[in-house]
Formats: sequence, structure tokens, C-alpha cells
Amino acid sequence: MLDGWGHAPPDPGNALSQASTPHLDRLTSGRGATLVQASGEAVGLLPGTVGNSEIGHMVIGAGRPLPYDSLLVQQEIDSGALAANALLKEVCARLATSGRALHLVGLCSDGQIHAHVDHLRELLRIAVFEGVRAVWIHAITDGRDVADGTAAAYLERVEKLSAEAGAGRVASVVGRGYALDKSGDLELTRAAALAMADGTGTGVAHPRDAIGGPGSSDVWVRPSVVTDAGGVPLGAIGDGDAVLFTNFRSDRIQQLADYLVTHLEPRGVTVMSLARYDTRAAIAPLVDRADASGGLADELERHGLRSVRIAESEKFEHVTYYLNGRDARVRDVEEHVRIAADSPPDYRSAPGMNLPRVVAAVTKAARRTDVALVVANLANIDVVGHTGDARATVAAAEHTDEAVGAICAVARETGRWVLLVGDHGNAEQMVRPGADGGPRPYGGHTTNPVPLVVVPAPDGPAAREVRVGGTLADVAPTVLALLGCPPGVAMTGRPLL
Repeated sequence: MLDGWGHAPPDPGNALSQASTPHLDRLTSGRGATLVQASGEAVGLLPGTVGNSEIGHMVIGAGRPLPYDSLLVQQEIDSGALAANALLKEVCARLATSGRALHLVGLCSDGQIHAHVDHLRELLRIAVFEGVRAVWIHAITDGRDVADGTAAAYLERVEKLSAEAGAGRVASVVGRGYALDKSGDLELTRAAALAMADGTGTGVAHPRDAIGGPGSSDVWVRPSVVTDAGGVPLGAIGDGDAVLFTNFRSDRIQQLADYLVTHLEPRGVTVMSLARYDTRAAIAPLVDRADASGGLADELERHGLRSVRIAESEKFEHVTYYLNGRDARVRDVEEHVRIAADSPPDYRSAPGMNLPRVVAAVTKAARRTDVALVVANLANIDVVGHTGDARATVAAAEHTDEAVGAICAVARETGRWVLLVGDHGNAEQMVRPGADGGPRPYGGHTTNPVPLVVVPAPDGPAAREVRVGGTLADVAPTVLALLGCPPGVAMTGRPLL
């Protein structure tokens, strides 16, 4: 998997076309290359929604489109099922009777990767209808799934939604670098959590005052607390209140959620999540997730085929947990190799990340005769692309190209075939128009198709053409076909060869 490897026409804002990538250029111009869809309805997202690594790897593994959590939440809203949710109604009724507050915690943007700010409209409407008198919004600013520098506009959008509903005020503002850390840096998480729970942070008179000036980043908005004229926090989480996490994606919110649950335990606070989270703490979801079983991992296990999964820490869960259908088990026929950075990463200055170690691990696994399949994620194009730094992303693409060349060389040495595929677009669009119409750096995902290349084994059949019109759901059936196995019965995708 070449994470963030999308396809678009050559352009000054296309970091991939600006990079020198002789190996990828040769491979994508051959008979074994095609483009497949990795966004929107093709993978189980709402129409026109950008793809992401989680749904991309899940669909690659499942061999079928999976209704993603964002789609399931929207369906519950549209059908009225969310408003009728028994748990939500019960909690709101208790708050209405006791006069306690509902706290909504989540990313405030419409990037559709982790959350959608417009879900607040329905949640605020439900709170008003159920008689909840106080609703506080703890806004997490984005700058990654959407363009940096847009946080103030999204906060204004939150205020408009509150005005429409007649309820809700922003109580705290913090950047996702603090609130959505998943590296294990609990000091970042603690700073975000204490701003929300205790009102500990930089005091501001208005939510927009939390946003820094020129050169600041929405990702790293300091933990800020809205206070009254006397400096008293307006919306700290009190005894008997309720918290609802509004992110629909689990991985980046769960560290904060676990911390807050522990911190708030003495206060008797009810904690819920909009979708199911993989937290240590028991947090009741309002919307459950789709069944992703019966995919590639289950078929490999059924046929007794050993696989080795390799990725840097940033994408390790994607080649294990997500590829396996959000199943955390390590099967007897699986080996997991996590490549951890020696020091905190600086992606702009080190766009090569730890690719040599990834390639070394792939090489070691490929030379073993007991391993049927090596699965690796080359994270650079996506991870560096998210910085919005086009020059660093060009370098990341060039490092990735070198790694692909080395992997193809070891495949020739060991008599293996290679399948290369992007999981979503990113680096092929590093610029978008800003509010003034001028170009602005963009580090988010796209709806572009992604390349897929099948490289035949040196002693196998000659290169074969791959069909057009495929999606990521066709990857697992193609892998199984190359391993001499039929697609799983749960798979709707079909082999691309």
C-alpha cells in the first residue's frame, strides 16, 4: 500500500508529477496498471466524500464496500433514528430533570475523515427537543483534514448552528495536535482534557480569540477556555453532566476519551460516543459499526497461509487492525512488524521517515519460504503530504519510488509477484483555492482514483492486462487469486486480472 498515492494530471500542485519517480513511472505505464476508485460510494462513504486510510484499508481487506461510520451516522440522522435513540433520550431526560449540562466534544470541520461539524445541528436540535437547558461545545480545530487557516470560519459555523437550534455555546477550543494525539504523549492529551473538564487553559473572551495570528497552525491551537468577564470558565464539566464525543472515527479520539473518562469518574458523568470507539473505557455508542468479517485475513487463516504485516507506527494499525476488519487479534498465521521511530518525527525535514527499515523488513519476510504474503504500508506520501509542504512531499515521493524499486528487486530475486495500490488520494493535490481565490497549501485527502499495479513474478506468466473500472474492494480477491484461492463468500469484489 502506497499511502496517499492518488492520480491526477501533471500540475505544479501535484507533488507526485513534480517528483522524479522512474520506477513508479515505468510500472504505471505498463500492462499491469490501472486506476481504481477509493472514495465515495465505491468504498462505502457518502457520495463525493474523500477516501481515508481507515476505510481504504478496511475495504482492501474486506473485499467489499463497507458502510463507513460517517455514512451510518448520517443514515441514522436522516431516518430520525438518532433522535429516537433510547440511550440519548434517557440521558437527555435526566439532564432536563436535573438541570445538568450536555457537553459535545469533537473535531469541528467538514473533512469527513474524523467528524462532520454539521452533525452538531441534529445533536443540538435533539437536546432542545428533549429539554436540556445547557449544552457546551468543546471544539477541536482541524487544519489537516481541511485546509489550515480555516478554524475561525468553522467556529463561526458552530455559532450559527447554535443560533439556529437555540442552544449551545463553545466552552473550549483546542487544536487536534493536542486533542487527537495517538502517539501516547499523555501531556498533550492531558492539556486538552483539563481545558474541557476543568476549564484549565488560556482564558479567552470569545472562541475566535483562541486562534493565533499569521504563521500559526490550526493543528496546534493552544488549549483555550472561554471565560466570563471575571475570568471564570463558562463550561467546565460538572458533577452529573453528560459528555458526548461527536467524532465518528475512533483511533485519534480514543486516547482523549480514555483520559477524560478516568478523570471524570468521581463526578458521576455519563459518557457516550456518536459511533463505536476502541477505547479501554466502556463508552456506549449511539450508532454501531458495520460487520467487516469474512475478509482477506479470515481467508488467509482458513487456507493456512502465513502473512507478515509491516508498517511504521503511523500506519501500523492500518495493515493489522483495519485490514483485518477492525479485529485486534493476531492470528496464528500472522506476524506483525512495527517500525518505530527512534525520536519524535519531523516529517518536513525527514521525508524518508524509516523507509529503509521498512524495506529491510519486507526483504527479510520475502526471503522466507513459509510466508505466502507480505503486506507493507509505505506511509511517506500521505504522512508528509499532510504537512501541506509540497517540497517535502516531492522528496517523500522520491524516497517511496526508491523503496518500490528495492521491493520489486527482492521480488524478482525471490520469485514473487507484487501488487502496488494507493489507499486514497493526497499528494497529487497539494494546493487549493483559499477564501480569497488565491492558492493555499493543502494537505488533505482527495476524491481522485488511485493507481493499482500488478507486477508478475519473474518465473510466472507474462504480464497480463488488468481490467478498468475497479475499486479497492477488488484488491483482496485479486490477492487471493494470485495465491490460488477463490474470493471469500462475503466478498463482492472480483479479481482485476
